[in-house]
Amino acid sequence: MAGVDSDGMQSAIWAKGTFLARLAENQAEQLLGMSRAVRYEAGSVLLSQGERTTHVCLLQPVDPGGVACAKVTATLENGTETLLSIRVSGDLVGEQAALRMVPRAATVTACSAVLVNVVTRERFLGFLREHPDAWEAVGSVMADRLDSANRRRLDFAAFDVVGRLSRVLVELVERHGQRVDTGHEIGVHLSQLELGRLIGAREDAVGLAMRRLKAEGLVRPHYRKVTVTDLAALRGFAEQE
Repeated sequence: MAGVDSDGMQSAIWAKGTFLARLAENQAEQLLGMSRAVRYEAGSVLLSQGERTTHVCLLQPVDPGGVACAKVTATLENGTETLLSIRVSGDLVGEQAALRMVPRAATVTACSAVLVNVVTRERFLGFLREHPDAWEAVGSVMADRLDSANRRRLDFAAFDVVGRLSRVLVELVERHGQRVDTGHEIGVHLSQLELGRLIGAREDAVGLAMRRLKAEGLVRPHYRKVTVTDLAALRGFAEQE
């Protein structure tokens, strides 16, 4: 679905650990000012696996205080779709193709309405040359993503489904979560099917694992949402499983 032009630059507080959060405020404003924010609705594809475009995208929430959310997926040769990661307000997506001049390795799809600043490869690289410390921000983000991918691989080998689910819920809270009266919301809307794709498990196995965590008093699942009722206890449970 095509984007719809948005009026003006969105003022936002970027999610911790994201690319824009790591930049000085004036640098973030300069980079966002290199393009116009365009609105995409939930389900819209921002980048497609295999395409040979080289621009980068910066994610902003539609409403002040809101959350932008997009999912990164890859389809294997046998048609199986895997959910690789979640991107939120302040995240940079598409940088691999811009830096390495290779086809897109994954598809990025909006999970919620989101504002997207599309910056051409030439402007993005020019910005990095002008601000050498921004290269450090790019490197830090890429290192964090590699670390997260490595943890996921280790989880596959060392933990069963309930262990992998509890560990990924802790990670989501720590990276994107919000404190609420009843605990911590994980900060992104994911179905049990999508959670299964994230941890390498079938939807029915995720349902059983979620019921186990609920029975332990650790989570309260809702439609496409999960509230962690006791983060410290869930973290301890994840280490024991």
